[in-house]
Amino acid sequence: MLMKLARPEPADPLDADPDETAEWLDAFESVVRASGARRAEWLLSALDRKARDLGVVAETPPFSLYRNSIPLESQPPFPGDLAMEERITAIIRWNALAMVARANRAYGELGGHIASYASAAEIFETGFNHFFRADTGRGDGDLVFFQPHSAPGVYARAFLEGRLSEDQLNRYRQEIGAPGLSSYPHPWLMPDFWQTPTGSMGIGPITAVYQARFMRYLQHRGLADTRGRRVWGVFGDGEMDEPESIAGLSLAARERLDNLTFVINCNLQRLDGPVRGNGQIVRELESLFRGAGWNVIKVLWGSEWDVLFARDTQHALLRRFAATVDGKYQTLGAKDGGYNLTHFFEEDPEVRALVAHMSDREIDGLKRGGHDFRKLYAAFEAACATPSRPTVILAKTKKGYGMGGAGESRMTAHQAKKLDVDALLAFRNHFALPLSDDQVANLSFCKPAHDSAELRYLHARRAALGGYLPKRRRSAPPTPVPSLRSYAEFALAANGKDMSTTVAAVRIMSNLVKDETLGPRIVPIVADEARTFGMANLFRQLGIYSPVGQLYEPEDAGSMLFYREAQDGQLLEEGITEAGAISSWVSAATSYSVHAFATLPFYIYYSMFGFQRVGDLIWAAADQRARGFLIGATAGRTTLGGEGLQHQDGSSHVIAAAIPNCRAYDPAFAYELAVILDHGARAIMEQGRDQFYYVTVMNEVYAQPSMPQGVEGDIIKGLYRFGARQPANAPGLVRLIGSGAILPQAISAAELLETEWGVASEVWSATSFPELARDAREVERRNRLHPLASPETSHVARCLAGRAPVVAATDYVRALPQMVASYLEAPFTALGADGFGRSATRADLRDFFEVDRRHIAVAALAALANEGRIARETVADAIGRYGLEVDADAPWSR
Repeated sequence: MLMKLARPEPADPLDADPDETAEWLDAFESVVRASGARRAEWLLSALDRKARDLGVVAETPPFSLYRNSIPLESQPPFPGDLAMEERITAIIRWNALAMVARANRAYGELGGHIASYASAAEIFETGFNHFFRADTGRGDGDLVFFQPHSAPGVYARAFLEGRLSEDQLNRYRQEIGAPGLSSYPHPWLMPDFWQTPTGSMGIGPITAVYQARFMRYLQHRGLADTRGRRVWGVFGDGEMDEPESIAGLSLAARERLDNLTFVINCNLQRLDGPVRGNGQIVRELESLFRGAGWNVIKVLWGSEWDVLFARDTQHALLRRFAATVDGKYQTLGAKDGGYNLTHFFEEDPEVRALVAHMSDREIDGLKRGGHDFRKLYAAFEAACATPSRPTVILAKTKKGYGMGGAGESRMTAHQAKKLDVDALLAFRNHFALPLSDDQVANLSFCKPAHDSAELRYLHARRAALGGYLPKRRRSAPPTPVPSLRSYAEFALAANGKDMSTTVAAVRIMSNLVKDETLGPRIVPIVADEARTFGMANLFRQLGIYSPVGQLYEPEDAGSMLFYREAQDGQLLEEGITEAGAISSWVSAATSYSVHAFATLPFYIYYSMFGFQRVGDLIWAAADQRARGFLIGATAGRTTLGGEGLQHQDGSSHVIAAAIPNCRAYDPAFAYELAVILDHGARAIMEQGRDQFYYVTVMNEVYAQPSMPQGVEGDIIKGLYRFGARQPANAPGLVRLIGSGAILPQAISAAELLETEWGVASEVWSATSFPELARDAREVERRNRLHPLASPETSHVARCLAGRAPVVAATDYVRALPQMVASYLEAPFTALGADGFGRSATRADLRDFFEVDRRHIAVAALAALANEGRIARETVADAIGRYGLEVDADAPWSR
């Protein structure tokens, strides 16, 4: 039996006429009774479409009609000089093209991109002329992420502004021998110009989200006034296929980041062809962003279409748009008005009637919305006025706009580096550029006189927005770090206390947080592993940052370490997202430049989920001159016993060593860790060095010795002598190097060598093989290039001088200690944890990977035997005594 439909309550304040409401509901119920549910569903769908068409209700998921989100009657007046901005944009477009074409006319191998900026020029110029605010020196500007392939256009604008010279434009992608212009936004290569690196697809969108979130974090904690500042990101539609591009969308909506705007340049084309040839990327992106909770603004059609839409009372155009896939849109975009008339408008009689009065030329002049300043301005303005949620602007453009048959909407547009003279002349004519035929043929740059109307306008617009962009600040005021003993005495004078280095790291950080000056600037970050790393005490001590505070009573409210969220919380608990957590770390690690306020971030995570998982983001952080600490916890391949293959890290230090401004350390003892963290904090906060530190720590508990006197400098250099054993009448000396978790095994091996074999040994702690190798490389180069000067000696060569055999054992692959082997005269044996990990006890894992004290001792005896110091039978005896497997496959092949 059909139930009667519920009536609105009489007191409903939204119901202005209850009687009329009852009539509507009765009529709908009658339809259901007479015609069935399917008819009722169709009517609801029709009403929904009509309501959205009339602008009565907001657009609903998954996507709206294929038209501009802002109707003409809601479009604000354009505040600028439209003709002037079009002229300036045409000049910039030409200079960007000329710069790339010049470089490839002279050096065909340099590459570069023309078509991407050609499609995005109006997007960028709308921002530059009306929205992108510069930093006035107080950390008060916007942060803009520039689409990387559009870098030539940004250079071309800076040329008009007088910030780049013609000589610099002539050195596009030529950065050796004299200052040049980097291929993409690279702060490392252009440290006063580019603020954010975006060259690796997907990196820009996720870091933009977390930069916007960090602005709120600073505001809520009272550290910086970020009100009114925005993060803008101009990205490509194809780029949004990268997982990182969409990884932060829900966080942006959840935290109501209305200071964030994405502008997606929907030119419908990626490098090889259409982004969605058989679909519509605009609809797909709208569904994605709307479903994540973003405000979506579509800018699809230029002003020339407005009169057609006004006449299209039956929405025939919208039906044709909905039925046209992107592959066809690209074909239409590459063809002229006559082709468009035949293959689009004439395919539907109603649509054909709408353009019956138009010539082929007029049809050819129907622009996409991303090339219309008025439509773009309305979208940007609406984005800025939207409260409580982020906004994405989907701007439909043509790749290679203005390049005609040489590249406009062509499959090969992305690869276009050169244009023939006819194509260049057509480009000149299309944009009415003030260039002679000879100037066009010679690819001459176009720059109006300094007192021209164009340059006066350009400078005035930037002056109104605070200055020029992009522009990067190199430093922030220094922050003093307290004395080492004031916060790390427990580690320096451990006196054999059992402790893990992970616990020591958390305790050091907790003590630093208490410092009145440095403490507020420390930003602890975890990816949902705080309890694993012994950081639960920070929940209550510092609070977990939440923009809305804590709206519930936590389950563990009665415990000492309850889960406390707070709007001014200091700890960033990012959840299970390594990509998000490292992006959050990048935001804090670049705060000195972005906000003129230095912070000191500590991101603590499973070491295996660092460089191997999000190495591209870490590389981008290096490019961005990030400053902070990455703490690789539960490090090594044998310290995380039961977790197994995908959790055990054997290679992160090797990867870290390849990053020029990363300082990687693997301390074994708490005092080593304290010295390293103190050194890094001073380098970052007091000296302003563009470095970040990767420090591995372990959750294995063992006795922690006190620091010997005078070893601090050598700890930082990467190697110092921990101890020695000199039995009487020893047959020879062997040097044992241990790193991190394996140093205690080396110390035990030295005991075995002395007590069971009468062998003398030195035990060396290698806190950083990458630092040793870096120093040795530099010394080797200096000696090679200065053959007449007195040769220098590297630190590792001084420490390990002579022919005494060296056995180096680490919890990482052998390639790590082998970094220094070629710089020594002594025979060198490397032991490491090559291969896949296993779940087992620590002792069994070290036996399996052949890095425990017995294998180290046998390796030392074998090295002495190779030097003729002991008999080979002694080695065989040791193998038998220790029960080592000799016939099993090597661990890296199992």
